[in-house]
Amino acid sequence: MSIIIRILVNAVALGAAVFLIDGLNVDTTSAGEMIVVYLALGVIFGVVNAVIKPIVKTVGCAFYILTLGLISLVVNALLLLLTAWIAGILGLPFTIDGFWPALLGAIVVAVVSWVLSLVLPGDDD
Repeated sequence: MSIIIRILVNAVALGAAVFLIDGLNVDTTSAGEMIVVYLALGVIFGVVNAVIKPIVKTVGCAFYILTLGLISLVVNALLLLLTAWIAGILGLPFTIDGFWPALLGAIVVAVVSWVLSLVLPGDDD
């Protein structure tokens, strides 16, 4: 159940980022297609964060300390760009117009995910 909630949180956060940030685009023709695209993006983004982010944090530990954690904004933007690239390979209509929209989108995704994780039930056993 926790995985489903995490996918939904990622999908809503990505939807908010696309809605708020110019340069993040999902080109769909129907509401049903848009829901499927956002759910697929939530899965892709979750897998990218689960697999690659810990590796980057481990390898770049010194940069996290040196920048007092601000490098995490850049890492999150790059992971969002990677998500868009994978979505393009899979034929999903999700595009990002450059690094700066990705950076702003990553901030929106982080904030919305954090707020939703406060409201929704989680794995706090």
